[in-house]
Order: sequence, then structure tokens, then C-alpha cells
Amino acid sequence: MEALIVVDIQNDFLPGGALAVDGGDEIIPLVNKLMTKFDLVVATQDWHPADHGSFASNHPGKKPGDIIELGGLQQILWPDHCVQHTHGAEFSNDLNTEHFHTIIRKGTDTLIDSYSGFFDNGKKKKTGLDEYLRSKNVDEVFITGLATDFCVKYTALDAIELGYTTSVVADATRAVNLEEGDFEKALEEMRIKGIHIIQTVELL
Repeated sequence: MEALIVVDIQNDFLPGGALAVDGGDEIIPLVNKLMTKFDLVVATQDWHPADHGSFASNHPGKKPGDIIELGGLQQILWPDHCVQHTHGAEFSNDLNTEHFHTIIRKGTDTLIDSYSGFFDNGKKKKTGLDEYLRSKNVDEVFITGLATDFCVKYTALDAIELGYTTSVVADATRAVNLEEGDFEKALEEMRIKGIHIIQTVELL
């Protein structure tokens, strides 16, 4: 059984949002088409409390881009984004969310961030995504969404480690690109781990 995982296509990650990914809105038509080709579609949603430890605003004297220790891990500080029950946390209105079979929320623990759709960054807690997929007899996942170099990458790396045949639909993702070339580096890092890097046209 195959599943499509749609990662964090939320207003704050789109142009005009608090943590906008350049060209993030460009993937939405592709993702909408892809969703019609799958019997199971799962979305992940960043869902942070306002006092989340990854927000620079919660650390006096710090600014986005600074690095601290959070939950025993190195943590990049971000602008406030995807705060629970705000417009920024909502999915884009252009995304055909009626295709979603379930939504997995992540980043809900103030003390640790969650890039992956499967675990928090310390792998201390599961999100429920793995259990859900196994309950539906899924053994292969295709991953799209935002952003290639963070939440898409970590979701894919966890998926293959958990034993799923894993593909990332590269043209249906966009990267934060904190440094130039991060998109390509992320794809190569995933490829080395055995993740298939494919294009939308291969599925449509």
C-alpha cells in the first residue's frame, strides 16, 4: 500500500508568511494533482504553542538564525511561526485539503522541536504517523511539501529508517536554503540513505 505524505503546506511557510519558503506556493498545483493519484494521503502540520523554545522571541537577546541548546540538542532559532489556532498555522486555501485522510500535528512540545513527521528532534516521542501508516498496511511513502532541507528531509530519513520504501518528489518541494545549495545538499543526503528522488511527472 502506498501513501502520499504532504508536509507542512501552511500559510507561514508560503510567500508573505512568517517563515516564508521562496516559491513555496508554486508546488501547490503539483501536490493537488498528486493527491488524486493516491488512495491514502496524510498531511503533517506544524502546531507550535506560542511559548515554543525554537522561537527567538522566547529568548531575550536572541534573534532568528542564532543557535542555542534546546532539549539537549542544537537548535536554530526561528521567527514565531505556525502558532496553534492562528492563520499562519492553517493550510493554504489553495491546497485541496479534502483529499487528506488524516492530519498529524507536530512541534507541540514547548521544550523540543519536531522537523520530522514521525518524531520530535530527539526521537523521544512519536507523532502517531508511523502507527497510522502501519494500521493502513502502508509499506511505501512518497513525500512532498515544505521544506526540502528541513521537515521534508527529516520525515524522509525517518521513513526509510522505519522500513518504508521512500521517495521524495523533488519538484513538489521547496527549500529554506539558509545557505546556497541546501536544496541540492538535502537531496544528495537523502539519496545516499537510499531514498528515491523523483519528479511529479513519474507519478502522474
